[in-house]
Amino acid sequence: MLTDPIFYLAAIPAVLIVGISKGGFGGGLGFIAVPMIALSAPPIVAAAIMLPILCLMDLVGLLRFKGHVDKQNLLLLIPAAGIGIILGAFSFKYLNDAQIKLMIGTIALTFVAYSVLKRQAEARQPSTIRGYFWGTIAGFTSFGVHAGGPPLNIYLLPLKLHKSTYAATTIVFFAAINYMKLIPYTWLGQFTQETLLAALVLAPLAPVGVYIGTILHHKISDLWFYRACYFFLVLTGSKLVYDALIEMNLI
Repeated sequence: MLTDPIFYLAAIPAVLIVGISKGGFGGGLGFIAVPMIALSAPPIVAAAIMLPILCLMDLVGLLRFKGHVDKQNLLLLIPAAGIGIILGAFSFKYLNDAQIKLMIGTIALTFVAYSVLKRQAEARQPSTIRGYFWGTIAGFTSFGVHAGGPPLNIYLLPLKLHKSTYAATTIVFFAAINYMKLIPYTWLGQFTQETLLAALVLAPLAPVGVYIGTILHHKISDLWFYRACYFFLVLTGSKLVYDALIEMNLI
């Protein structure tokens, strides 16, 4: 894998995009990394490579980004995500590569469809029930494929938080759950010499992406960044769903 140029063609832009998202620009798109890397490596391997990088990005994001977090929602979401992580850890061995690809691709396409079709209504109020439900789903999908962004956004976006509050809240949320995931990932033997070496090779891109994201957050509209990433997510998600259906002998 480390000598395969296709791996780097997928992994380098994936890590940079995630870093930019972690820096507060185009928040919620961090889950694009595993679908991209999964085009050149098994999804489980892609997730193991990304977790140490995500933890580094979270640390840099917490140090660089200045914003006010929504403590009320974090007190709902983080404990719920912890439950989702536990569920993900205990169900991990029952999922094969094809099922994981199908899950990643479906999440990607669903998130794009939700983002395109959602209506601009009045801001919702925080809800304990919705917060625990979507927080648990975010923890579960984040454990396996680092795809906690879509369910988190389904809860947070309708609240219409200030841009900086939203960015700061998501940074703290994902920092908390990514460091939680280190324990079950280690317990399950996800960290091998190859995955850790790949993470080490890609790690210097982490602060670069976060730094770019913090600058763009304050200077540029999210519009074109979202459009480009959504377009790529449609292509990536469609490819993964197609591959999964072939591997499952459904088409």
